[in-house]
Amino acid sequence: MKIRKAIIPCGGMGTRFLPVTKAVPKEILPIIDTPVLKYITDEIVDSGIEEILIIIGEGKEAIREFFTEKPKLEKALKNKPHLLELVRDINKKADIKFAVQREPKGSGDAVLQAKEFTGDEPFCMSNGDDLIVASVPVTRQLADSYEKIPGVIMGVQKIAESETDKYGIVVPKSVDGRVVWCDGMIEKPKSNPPSLFAALGRYVLTPEIYDYIERCEEVGGEIRLSDAICEMMKDGKAYAYEFEGKRYDMGDKFGALTATVDFALQNPEFKDKFAAYIKAAAAKCE
Repeated sequence: MKIRKAIIPCGGMGTRFLPVTKAVPKEILPIIDTPVLKYITDEIVDSGIEEILIIIGEGKEAIREFFTEKPKLEKALKNKPHLLELVRDINKKADIKFAVQREPKGSGDAVLQAKEFTGDEPFCMSNGDDLIVASVPVTRQLADSYEKIPGVIMGVQKIAESETDKYGIVVPKSVDGRVVWCDGMIEKPKSNPPSLFAALGRYVLTPEIYDYIERCEEVGGEIRLSDAICEMMKDGKAYAYEFEGKRYDMGDKFGALTATVDFALQNPEFKDKFAAYIKAAAAKCE
């Protein structure tokens, strides 16, 4: 079955970016002039997805505002066609809907809010603060893998061993090209990680995931999506896929800074000036 729908949970509080995230959701913090979430929705649309559900938590209404049409703003920009097109482009590429996660009860609970939206169809999921730049959109890579091997898919990449205590690390059983068959996953191992394959914010989920989530026990007041996927892996209904692309952790200050620098250096408007500035700044640090 072709995947037509995607969800983006945006429930995290963004505490690593306080105080700005007291008022501005981390998912719409900008890379130069474009919110992170806009890049993620563009990736999904470029993958052939037709409908997107953004799941927001308390204090995240600014996300809905960003994706809502603003007739007065468009009228004010009628003599500035370039800016008008930028504003209109936000809304026209996909049918974007919203759901609200009333309590911060974890990633599994956030996914449950999409049950009515997804129905009996498989769907993609992207974390709202994981930006991945790739020649073939990562959502497309995972959807293509699903068409060949149906099942729940967790997008992974190899990371440095020193970083494994920050991510869920899969327990591999066998590797076939980019497909990694797994026995489960260990959350943020402090030592002796079972592999270097880290879960990095891209998934394909099937309707059966809801049954597994509903059977999960709360951990620290949260229902974790990873626990449900681990159980599906043990039942042979889920696997990992090593995707291609450069990933930026936009929930981390250094990750966000790195993305801004990289995007600035690729921007024809001021890349030469910015490259010269970086060179001068580096010289001062020597």
